[in-house]
Amino acid sequence: MIVEVITPDKVLFSGEAVSVRLPGSGGSFEALANHAPLISSLDKGTVVVRTQSGEETFEVSGGLVEVLNNKVIVLA
Repeated sequence: MIVEVITPDKVLFSGEAVSVRLPGSGGSFEALANHAPLISSLDKGTVVVRTQSGEETFEVSGGLVEVLNNKVIVLA
């Protein structure tokens, strides 16, 4: 699946990922390939993007996430 982590200043990550763990407002959750569509608000926490070659982490102070058609867009 494609994951994009975007801030108002720049794109922190854009590429293929195995999964992404997110600090949702109702609790943390993980999105995998073929995940059901969703939109959620994010709390302060860590976004963890797992790729074939390892993990990348990004600290966010809140934001939104959209999961749709094997694409995850995180607006932080």
